Amino acid sequence: MNIILVSNNMAKAKTLSVLQVSVALLALMFLSVLIAMVLIVPQQPSAQQGAKSLIPNHLRFSFNNPQKHLDAYAVQLGELQARMMQLDAQSERLAKLAGEKSLVQDNATGRAKSSNAPRKPELGSPVSSLPGTAHLGGPLVRSGPLSEAELQAKIVELMDRIELSTEQFSSIEAKLLQQSVLKDTLPNSSPVAAAFNSSSFGWRIDPFNGHKAFHEGLDFTAAAGTPIFAAAGGIVSTAEQTPDYGKLVKIDHGSGLETRYAHASRLYVRAGERVEKGQKIAEVGSTGRSTGPHLHYEIRLAGNPLDPRKYLKASN
Repeated sequence: MNIILVSNNMAKAKTLSVLQVSVALLALMFLSVLIAMVLIVPQQPSAQQGAKSLIPNHLRFSFNNPQKHLDAYAVQLGELQARMMQLDAQSERLAKLAGEKSLVQDNATGRAKSSNAPRKPELGSPVSSLPGTAHLGGPLVRSGPLSEAELQAKIVELMDRIELSTEQFSSIEAKLLQQSVLKDTLPNSSPVAAAFNSSSFGWRIDPFNGHKAFHEGLDFTAAAGTPIFAAAGGIVSTAEQTPDYGKLVKIDHGSGLETRYAHASRLYVRAGERVEKGQKIAEVGSTGRSTGPHLHYEIRLAGNPLDPRKYLKASN
């Protein structure tokens, strides 16, 4: 078969063979496919184009290196273990001084039980060594990192143990103080005519950031303007506005004993003034780091917070 092309400018006709026609058709088909690929298939962004990742920088480690996320739990777990060792040592020393029955952890039930007599360590039970220290060791066999679920369970377990030890420590310390020379100067009267939040002293969820934090005082919910009274006689060491406590009154009761009255709306005393037990020193407010009108009340001994509930109960 021959194809005859006739041109007005040509007096002579030209012909194309079947092979030439086939090559031309194949070239047209290849060109069509190439154009379709360029227009339809998306191109991968190159580094030279300056493309940015949609993952925020502070989240990239979660995808690229999950171990860093677990390491954060491990650090928190180590801090809790250190705190637990300190509380155990303090509790044991105070129990001996006060003649108090020491709480022994029952490994079978997970609950605390009382014991006066020295006990022999049972097989598999923890043995106390020097106060504040722990001697551990052994060959490393089948070591591996803890999973996130295991770390979370350990943290919850330690927090429960810390709360139990803190409660025991506070009870023994209150008993010692009530038998000491400070028994007549202890702040054992209520600073305001209102009920207190029974669970406000100790570990709780912070109302501002949602994190677990230690609350060093009692919160008494009361209307703004409710009178605040000195829980014991002493010298006013501070009466001022502060960022966190708001309007704050501190009273020094001697021998390192101090009470604090925070978030007040109005102060009635000044630094250096002597006050008597039951004297009006301020009014309830919501100044400083506060979510509403209430009195934040603290008792401290040598700067360390005491559980005010132990001393309010002693006055009843």
